[in-house]
Amino acid sequence: MSESGDSKWGVAHVHASFNNTVITITDQTGAETIAKSSGGTVVKQNRDEASPYAAMQMAETVAQEVLDAGIEGVHVRVRGPGGNRQQNPGPGAQATIRALARAGLEIGRIEDVTPIPHDGCRAPKNSGF
Repeated sequence: MSESGDSKWGVAHVHASFNNTVITITDQTGAETIAKSSGGTVVKQNRDEASPYAAMQMAETVAQEVLDAGIEGVHVRVRGPGGNRQQNPGPGAQATIRALARAGLEIGRIEDVTPIPHDGCRAPKNSGF
C-alpha cells in the first residue's frame, strides 16, 4: 500500500501513563474521532489498566472499528506522562503499537509527543527518607 490518495490514513493518539493507557484514533486532521478506548473498558482491576495485556486488548477492538470505517493505516503519536514527571511512556505504549500492526493496520510514522517543559515549573522536592 502506498501513502497516496488511494488509501485512507488515520492518527492513533496513545497516551501511556503508569496508571492507564488511552487510545484515540482520529482522521488525519485530528478533528473527527473514529474510535477510542481506555484501560478501564477491558479489565476489572484498576491496577491492570496500564498493563501491556490491557493495551493489546484495547488496540484489537479499536483496530477493528477503524478497519470497518475504511482506514487502512495509522500514524502513531505516543505521549508519556510528561511535565516534570518521567518522560518515557508507560508499559502499554509498545504493546499498543504491536497489537495495531498485528490487527492488520499499516503503521506509518511513530512520533513521541510527550510534553517537555522548557524551564517551566519547579520540580517537586525529593522527600526521600
